[in-house]
Amino acid sequence: MNTELADPDDLAAIRAALDVDDDGESALGWDAVAAFEQEHGVVLPEPYRTFVAEISDGSHSGPPEYGLIGLASQPSDWATHWPDRDLSQPFPLTSPWLWEGENRPVEELDRLLDPVFSHGSVVLGTDGCGMYWHLIVNGPHRGHIWWISGEGAMPFGAEFGHTTGEPGFAGWVKHWAAGNEWFDVA
Repeated sequence: MNTELADPDDLAAIRAALDVDDDGESALGWDAVAAFEQEHGVVLPEPYRTFVAEISDGSHSGPPEYGLIGLASQPSDWATHWPDRDLSQPFPLTSPWLWEGENRPVEELDRLLDPVFSHGSVVLGTDGCGMYWHLIVNGPHRGHIWWISGEGAMPFGAEFGHTTGEPGFAGWVKHWAAGNEWFDVA
């Protein structure tokens, strides 16, 4: 997974998988991407960065289930559940965490969960029922995709043992396009 250079083959696979064929009209453009990065104190990882700048800022065809949302967007139910985003802060996790059923005071758990949902990631979209896909843009897992729900969080990619998919945005999209289950390791 290269988060610094976009592989043209990965970009072609992403374009085909997401059925984007509008000659970049739905893309943000490099000036808008640079402004977003400046405002939030991050540099987006490749190939997502080039995707939103040159190909499209989202897609109604998945992934995830309800489509890939725009860079500066949030799922419609986001504001009712989670705090404001701070992408300049590092994403706090490096390994899966199942917090459902933990015996902690609610205040402590909320304090620990707020950064998981709001620091160092852009939300790519939702599979519904409070299940969100995040692209990590700051911290040790920069460039990785994480599935975060009300019950727990886990990274996507074969190296983490839950899927056969390649890590990162391109691997995530290609895994979906191949018709694979998200977590396909028995």
